[in-house]
Amino acid sequence: MVEMVNAARERLKKNEVSLGVGLRQARTVDIAPAMKTAGFDWLFIDLEHNSMDLDVAVQIAVTANAVGIAPIVRVPHGQYDMATRVLDGGAMGIVMPHVDTADEARIIADRLRYPPVGHRSVAGAMAQLAFQAVPPAEATKAVNDGLLVVVMLETPGAIANADAIAAVPGIDVLLIGTNDLTTEMGIPGKLDTPEVVKAYETVIAACRKHGKWAGMGGVYVPPVMEKYIGMGVRMVLSGSDFAFLMEAARSRASFLRGLK
Repeated sequence: MVEMVNAARERLKKNEVSLGVGLRQARTVDIAPAMKTAGFDWLFIDLEHNSMDLDVAVQIAVTANAVGIAPIVRVPHGQYDMATRVLDGGAMGIVMPHVDTADEARIIADRLRYPPVGHRSVAGAMAQLAFQAVPPAEATKAVNDGLLVVVMLETPGAIANADAIAAVPGIDVLLIGTNDLTTEMGIPGKLDTPEVVKAYETVIAACRKHGKWAGMGGVYVPPVMEKYIGMGVRMVLSGSDFAFLMEAARSRASFLRGLK
């Protein structure tokens, strides 16, 4: 039987922390092997908050497949046509932002998974399976089994509905968008207040109850990351290409300015 090996999902299945890196400025395919070498499990290819187009995302995704780092693509809210096109092009997962209810989660699972789980249309040869000639029943099962469907919880209402969202078949990860959540709470940037800790407790408990994984985005302060990972977060957006570039650049410039 053919198998779609999703490095991000493999980590999660072992109850290990699955590390992703956000891509906004990087627009060439060499970012995939570079981030694989750096130690990441998945690429968070962001089509929501930048001008990267579908074609670039697909080229990066195909290269990521070849080197063993999972391409996971965030699309704008409700953009199912974009989501299925990038899946047809090689993505191994979709991140859907701004999911507040179980009804929304059911629509997402239905649109992104093949029958009998959902009603996604079959396009043909798949980059995720190295374009092998595989019987349709086997191919669609392999992709369904290997796919990661991630919903982002970014409002207090979404957190309140976490148990119902986690219960939806076909949803794999509930990822807290911590920056948007704290902004909605009226405490922007306060990443470890009691209210936010409670939100993480709620989502992690819902995921454990229903056999899903809890994810974290927007938290990049090491002690706070350590806290939430210790509580049970497993899918972690570790930072972004631009943030890493700026951090390294500032460090080098500061060092050189200090030389006499």
